[in-house]
Amino acid sequence: MVMQQSGAMLQGIRILDLTGVVFGPYATQILADLGAEVIKVEAPGGGDQYRWTAKAAKTPGMSPGFLSLNRGKKSVVLDLKTDEDQAVIRALIPTADVFILNVRGEAAERLGLDYDSVKALKADIIYAHCVGFGQEGPYAGLQAYDDVIQAATGTTSLLSRVDGNPAARYLPSLVADKVAGLHAAYAVLAAIVHKLRTGRGQRVEIPMLETFTSFMMTEHLGGQTFVPANGPVGYFRQIDPDRQPFRTSDGYISIVAYTDEAWPRLFTLLENPGFLEDPRFETRKLRVKHMPDMYREVARLTPTFSSAELLKRCQAAQIPAMIARDLGEVIDDPHLKATGFFEQVEHPSEGGWMRMRHPVRFSEFEAGGGHAPLAGQHGDEVRSEARRLADAKRGA
Repeated sequence: MVMQQSGAMLQGIRILDLTGVVFGPYATQILADLGAEVIKVEAPGGGDQYRWTAKAAKTPGMSPGFLSLNRGKKSVVLDLKTDEDQAVIRALIPTADVFILNVRGEAAERLGLDYDSVKALKADIIYAHCVGFGQEGPYAGLQAYDDVIQAATGTTSLLSRVDGNPAARYLPSLVADKVAGLHAAYAVLAAIVHKLRTGRGQRVEIPMLETFTSFMMTEHLGGQTFVPANGPVGYFRQIDPDRQPFRTSDGYISIVAYTDEAWPRLFTLLENPGFLEDPRFETRKLRVKHMPDMYREVARLTPTFSSAELLKRCQAAQIPAMIARDLGEVIDDPHLKATGFFEQVEHPSEGGWMRMRHPVRFSEFEAGGGHAPLAGQHGDEVRSEARRLADAKRGA
């Protein structure tokens, strides 16, 4: 489909980005994909730490994750402890619509980059502060990383509820960082809309603990939703040890008979249509009560089929199913290939790399594009602009 370009949706929005690792950069990546100009301010001595977090980099400081999280941004290296580079950032702040940082509050004050100081330079600035913990609580000054937040939110107890192994374990994804980043992106967009309507900027605080607690406890608050509590925490469907991918003759498959009406169709396609005639499953309430028995019977039957055959049967019966792929097979998924989700492009310094298209589609704009910058790649450009701005201010 040929897009009729009407200009980037965030064209003309400038973001000064003083974030690193994943939380903040994930947010500003989304905003860059939508057309905002993002100037990434990095510290001397290697820049963003996430540049150095993989063995697979072609160029030192250009890790695969960094390429994905920072495409389309500009990079300038500034030592904000020096007067010279403080002058650069102070010259740039009045040109920005959004100032986003993940520096802790006390450090921001020492650098003169707290909200009041930044607002004094740009009265209508949107000041987005990515923090580990809400600044009104006792954890306010603590550092936070994905692992810490998974632990604090009870996420590390979820797998134990599924498999009975009491060891606390992380979900093997930077899920807390990315969820917090999504919250930061929508928060900035909401503040931009508010500014367009009222002309006023504001301080926006995005705390990892609170955002990820909200995300996880939406379903897992369970019986503690009510006062007094009337049941345990945890959404029973997600922590049911029998509700897992089912083994087939050649792998595993995910089958989700989500509605009560789907179960008879499932047992029919598994060639055991009389299973639900047992008195245990006579009513809907009994079927819910004995659902682990239903899952176990599905698990007993699926190994007699191949994954491809089961997928074909489930699709014909309108029962959601997908073959459980290995992580390394996802890039070859036929649907993602057909939609062009993974696209091979040429990076100016790294050569060929697989870029993921922005996942949301807009009829008026093709989101995404660009490449991640080398550390300080746009330093001359940014510093030159800062000098011009300072000279103009002095001349005025």
